[in-house]
Amino acid sequence: MKVFPRLLFLGLALGLNAILLGRLLFSEQGIVAYRELKAQHLALEDAVKKADAVNLSLSREIRLLQSDDRYVEKMIRKRLNFVRDNEIVYLFPDAPEARSGVGSDEGKN
Repeated sequence: MKVFPRLLFLGLALGLNAILLGRLLFSEQGIVAYRELKAQHLALEDAVKKADAVNLSLSREIRLLQSDDRYVEKMIRKRLNFVRDNEIVYLFPDAPEARSGVGSDEGKN
């Protein structure tokens, strides 16, 4: 007769452990959710590092534009295609166009 209470206690303990394990794994604060949050956290840290790098680069450019006249002139000439007196600017297209006549004259004599 003493075996039944022990089996009942063992069954209740195993059931409770199964419920706790399920909650540990699959609840909103469980291991699966933790791993998802950790991956999201790493992605956000990477985005912050990239934003910091861009911010640093822009800060450097602002300081150069405020203090270095040669850099200001360089940017104006580069972005706005300004020229000095007696200079000639040659603008080339970004993508070279296909030349239709290349190689077509061969063998026509």
